[in-house]
Amino acid sequence: MSDSEDRSEEPTGRRLQKAREEGESARSIEVPAAAVTLSVIAMLHFNGASVMAAIETLFGSGFVFDLRSVESIHMLPARFADHIGSAFWIILPLLLATVITAIVASGLTGGYLFSLKAASPKLDKFDIIAGIQRMFSTKAIAELTKALVKFALVGAALVWVIDKHLTDIVLLETMSLEPALLKAGTMLTHSAFVLVAVLALIAVADAFYQRHQFNERMKMSKQEVRDEMKDAEGRPEVKQQIRRRQREIATRRMMERVKDADVVITNPEHFAVALAYDPSSDGAPILLAKGVDEVAARIREEAEKAGIHRFAAPPLARALYFTTKIDQPIPETLYQAVAQVIAYVFNLNSFQPGKGSPQKPTVSVPAAMLFDTNGKQIVSEERA
Repeated sequence: MSDSEDRSEEPTGRRLQKAREEGESARSIEVPAAAVTLSVIAMLHFNGASVMAAIETLFGSGFVFDLRSVESIHMLPARFADHIGSAFWIILPLLLATVITAIVASGLTGGYLFSLKAASPKLDKFDIIAGIQRMFSTKAIAELTKALVKFALVGAALVWVIDKHLTDIVLLETMSLEPALLKAGTMLTHSAFVLVAVLALIAVADAFYQRHQFNERMKMSKQEVRDEMKDAEGRPEVKQQIRRRQREIATRRMMERVKDADVVITNPEHFAVALAYDPSSDGAPILLAKGVDEVAARIREEAEKAGIHRFAAPPLARALYFTTKIDQPIPETLYQAVAQVIAYVFNLNSFQPGKGSPQKPTVSVPAAMLFDTNGKQIVSEERA
């Protein structure tokens, strides 16, 4: 299997970024060419009359000499320079429009790149054999084919324009000067816009072709993708980003499970743990979610939205937080304390107005399960 056949995977973001750093992008030279041609023709169409009138006036003034100019030959260079400067200011708007259009259009397909690697000299460019191979490469043949197609389309468009205006062209010699010039200008303008339409069609087709070719060049083999992933995962910043993303996903999933809890035991501000218990099973209560500070606040908010009762028991909340993992049953030593809380919540949920409310229990946590806010085990017993 050849290297090109093996490259079946779409390029990764890192591969595309590396290509841009080396000055490679999906760039079409036809888009700027069509845009510049259109801008020049549009400027001449809307402002050509005033430009030609200014040039005509300037050209006519160049043939008017006073006696001092004739007698002082050294004044001729200054006069000539003055006319050149005036001509420059006349065509300056056209030049500015052309430059701005070229700059803007050059970034439409591949964006704007500045790469020292692309500007640095490469020794393989001086290899004669490699140069001959490039002349007969697939890319060179494709560029030649594209040039021939472009020449054929432009030629066909000009032939069509000439055929359409052939009668008017023949009649020009029978017309006086000003009507003939006006008619010729109209035909030239029409021909120019037809030419621009053809160039625009070629530019759009070439832009898609260049994007496709660039994507094909950037494609990677499965092994290259695996190697890049291994290399990326080995970088500290990528590892940190992966861990942060994993934490975000885990936290989001945990928050979604809070609504399935039977009770949320709180510190009441710094710690929060959500427990679920199925009376029909023989298993112990399961810890669905736990958190400190901001995460604890989010757990309390989700519990309030779902109508889940919150029970303030600081020692028990800390004990569950530091001893129980998510989706795991609580430790056996905390069975009695948790049972008191769950029994109270179940009775509270089944409470009917007018029949008295259940008494809130005083939860006692075993001395071996007492922790401070840093997770360090303490000696003295605490009661909620």
